[in-house]
Amino acid sequence: MLPRLFAALVGLAVIAGTWSGAGQARAGIFDPETFTLDNGLQVVVITNERAPIVTHMVWYKVGAADEPPGKSGIAHFLEHLMFKGTEKLGPGEFSDIIATNGGRENAFTSWDYTGYFQTVASDRLEIMMENEADRMTNLQLTDEVTLPELQVVIEERRSRIDNNPGGQLGEMARASLYLNHPYGTPIIGWPQELAALTTQDAMDFYRSWYRPNNAIVVIAGDVTAEEVRPLAERTYGKLQAKRLPERRRLSEPPQTAPRRVVLTSDRVRQDSLGIDYLAPSYNSKGSEHAYALQVLSELFGGAGSARLYRSLVVDQGLAVSAGTGYDASSHDTSSFGIYASPRPGVTLEELEAALRAEIALLLDEGVSEQEVADAKQRLTAAAVYARDRLSTGARIIGSALAAGGTIEQVETWPERIEEVTLEQVEAAARAVLIDNQSVTRELRGEPTT
Repeated sequence: MLPRLFAALVGLAVIAGTWSGAGQARAGIFDPETFTLDNGLQVVVITNERAPIVTHMVWYKVGAADEPPGKSGIAHFLEHLMFKGTEKLGPGEFSDIIATNGGRENAFTSWDYTGYFQTVASDRLEIMMENEADRMTNLQLTDEVTLPELQVVIEERRSRIDNNPGGQLGEMARASLYLNHPYGTPIIGWPQELAALTTQDAMDFYRSWYRPNNAIVVIAGDVTAEEVRPLAERTYGKLQAKRLPERRRLSEPPQTAPRRVVLTSDRVRQDSLGIDYLAPSYNSKGSEHAYALQVLSELFGGAGSARLYRSLVVDQGLAVSAGTGYDASSHDTSSFGIYASPRPGVTLEELEAALRAEIALLLDEGVSEQEVADAKQRLTAAAVYARDRLSTGARIIGSALAAGGTIEQVETWPERIEEVTLEQVEAAARAVLIDNQSVTRELRGEPTT
């Protein structure tokens, strides 16, 4: 779903502040309408009449970075448990109703938010709203349903991380990048803490955070705000607001030395190299660099015509892939990643030397006006296609609002990208690409004998 565009567009909206009041945002990418119920729940409607279907999403402003100490994995565990029933619906019945009505559903947890969505025919929307409102405050859990589900999550961790060399390396590298901030803790949880989670832990977390005044409902599809408002008032509007805990995040201390994480395994079929740097988001210190970092990421490693791919893959023939990754959507400090995988016969040492030479060239000689212009053109052109898929706008706006941004910032993202200058891109590179605030990660296969 346009993954690079999604990361870029989400990143634009994480500037501190909230969208308030009802009405329509200025004309932009998605042209949403928004209103807020008396209980504090915000509703956003993105009208798209291409097909008689809607995507209905509920975003809670709580994620893995908000977990109590020693309870890592509880946010993701609760996501699983939200399908286990209420006083009204038994375990699994929520999903059965969606399937009976020809819909599909899923859920997800990040460090900053948790989300649930269904895609159904437009005339089934009220059913989805009624059932999501029910489980927003009426979840019922017992050991009989939670403990088997905990084993499901533990097995999920085994398959995705414990038995996956790339997952293991990524987990260790992230823990090394964030020395104090909870972004260094895996969303799925550390194994010893995950195994110790209880039904009471889940209910305590649920009762603290799952309330209408901590949620955003985003509906995209063949429906208008005028049609949605009475449905929202009949379903979500009957819920009571509740005082919420403060989202307390530990700050990241100054970093004074580069770190390196190396994992070697006979299960690795393709060696890879990455360098991750601490980087600002729109909500952290240094946020003035965030738009320029999006342009830098596109310019340096975003496409086949970008510097890294052109040099390492095409010209030097050292790599089979090379690129960058940057997501400005974090509620707090984010990261800027550079990666490459070597061609057969090329060592990681050779590839790293070439990769670092490209970084040094960027810092020493800067970028050209043409590179900046081309990168901005690619980014803003992609925004034209953002409405093509029904769920794209709902995901972008929902994640932005859940992390602290505004609708207006989402809608004006192309203009903000267009305003980025060459000088700003170079300044952002110098501010972020600093060895002392980086982690180098190496994934190696066992050497053959």
